[in-house]
Amino acid sequence: MVRVVTADLISRARAGDGDAFRALTEPHRRELQVHCYRMLGSFQDAEDALQDTMLAAWQGLEGFEGRASVRTWLYRIATNRCLNALRSAGRRPAKEWDIPGVEPPEPTRLGEVVWLEPYPDALLEGAIDVPLGPEARYEQTEAISLAFVTALQVLPPRQLAVLILRAVLGFHANEVAEMLDSTVESVNSALKRARASLQRGRPPAADRERPPACDSPSEDAIVAKFVSAYETGDVDGLVALLTADVSISMPPFPFEYQGRDVVARFCASIFDSGRRFDLVPTRANGQPAFGAYLRAPTGIHQGIGLIVITLTGDRICAMTRFDNSVLPWFGLPRSLPSR
Repeated sequence: MVRVVTADLISRARAGDGDAFRALTEPHRRELQVHCYRMLGSFQDAEDALQDTMLAAWQGLEGFEGRASVRTWLYRIATNRCLNALRSAGRRPAKEWDIPGVEPPEPTRLGEVVWLEPYPDALLEGAIDVPLGPEARYEQTEAISLAFVTALQVLPPRQLAVLILRAVLGFHANEVAEMLDSTVESVNSALKRARASLQRGRPPAADRERPPACDSPSEDAIVAKFVSAYETGDVDGLVALLTADVSISMPPFPFEYQGRDVVARFCASIFDSGRRFDLVPTRANGQPAFGAYLRAPTGIHQGIGLIVITLTGDRICAMTRFDNSVLPWFGLPRSLPSR
């Protein structure tokens, strides 16, 4: 019955029926957007790649032979659109430090992935609970985390595509070879190299506790402590929540800080300048996140960015700060009246 319905929709879509085309593709739209995001690391670039995918699918329906499912066919188009985007990459450039009155300490290192953007949890529903193939090796929640997506970005494009298709989504090697116009041997070789690179590039997590469950009392407790410390400028209270190897990154600023002492100095440079904030909770990449609003004497608090925290047990092991351009994606206003 499903095959008959699909064949009917394809026939109608080929005849120019937009509603039939949407019925074919809409069930896969959100997971395709997440796929593009994993490949590109940018929410905006993923949305552009998704639009290109849908246009290419509409224009290429005559070439769809039905040897693979519509879902697999769409993944092939989306993957190749992302690879094209990576080859011609006009990536968002690094930004110079421009926060007045704040002199940050010397960074531990300069980050490579300055184009990284957060992904709203509101768009993950129905996108990461899709059926996975037998080759999948990563939990879907882990594979959307900021740490995982960041690590993916330093892989060569073809290895990146193979790793996501094989180890994250679980497609068979022959399916991936078909998608990439390659061979099974080439796909398996790329997967092996990608796994080795990913293992070297990701932060050590073998001894870390799992984060508390989303919206659990344990998560709520550490989030409440973080908000209290951050809003009051309590550096000691904030530091007490951090792991010894905690890190801060701030794309598109390239500055990165690693270790509790230097992170404490960075936070002190922010709070000692007299800046105070209100935090509005949301979620990004399956993690607690907050719109940050700078308090002002005028009574209007300006949104200065989004802070995403990564938890391990009852501690924070990473903080990632994004600029205010991302706030609308989370339904957050550009400014707030004073509380």
